[in-house]
Amino acid sequence: MRKSMNGRNFELPPLELLVAFESAARHLSFTRAGAEIALTQSAVSRQVLALEERLGVPLFRRLHRALALTEDGATFYAATVEALSRIDRATRAIRHSERAQTVVVTTTAGFAGLWLIPRLATFIAEHPDVDVRISASNTLVNLERDGVDLAIRYRPVRSVGPEDGIRLFGETVSPVCSPRLLRPPHPPLARPADLAAHTLLRMEPDGGNQLQDWGLWLQAMKLGDLRPARVLHFSSYDQLISAAIAGQGVALGRVPLIDSHLKSRKLVAPFSDAVVSPRCYFLVASHATADKPAVRAFMAWLEASARAPGSGRRRDRARS
Repeated sequence: MRKSMNGRNFELPPLELLVAFESAARHLSFTRAGAEIALTQSAVSRQVLALEERLGVPLFRRLHRALALTEDGATFYAATVEALSRIDRATRAIRHSERAQTVVVTTTAGFAGLWLIPRLATFIAEHPDVDVRISASNTLVNLERDGVDLAIRYRPVRSVGPEDGIRLFGETVSPVCSPRLLRPPHPPLARPADLAAHTLLRMEPDGGNQLQDWGLWLQAMKLGDLRPARVLHFSSYDQLISAAIAGQGVALGRVPLIDSHLKSRKLVAPFSDAVVSPRCYFLVASHATADKPAVRAFMAWLEASARAPGSGRRRDRARS
């Protein structure tokens, strides 16, 4: 096949024929080559034959249950290995260069939607050449295996040591709701026991974790046996907060995740009683990419954002 490139003509077989030939020549077997490149033995044989017809010479000697390279085959194999290796190195270099300006971050949907994404514009403005990719999931991923640079995780404080990452901030929890729930015709919300007349918005059960539910706060208020009028369940915390803003019930608010909604009064706290959560948010970096400039820049920005007023660290000392 003749191709014109920058004024030069190249006599090049199709790439798939070269790949099949290289694998067959390396294994001296059409069967093993097929297994390697996901083709049948007969398909590899046909591709090698098509290559031989293009070149006009045999590349293999077909022996009984064996293959052997001809002299032309050995010469062409060496050239094919060199060419494919150079293309492979160039491809990897280009991909690495592109990825050097990419930061892949995994965290929960609630943290992403309520805290991280609303602040992300400041990082993008400071680093317009960095492509930030956020994977919002409650699934715990392996950073190195899954190609993720950073994880923002939510763990019990007692289980987090220096080797587990960088602490960003803790949180406090207390009931929050839309201001409309504080007005007639809705039942009163003057004291914690009044929650029995309201709809509580709860997270789906998560291994008995009280912190994403009401258990922690209700126990602190000595209302562990409280039975609300009804319950609505949600699979992600940002969905739950959207329902609270819409007036569908009372949520257990997690500060600082909902700071902006409290400031704008989309949500209000009907009681002054807040409880310190035994959990915190912390940052983990992949060992494989922690030294990438883009990753270091994002980590520095994240730590600075966590220290900013209204972002969380100043609330770590709320009463327990």
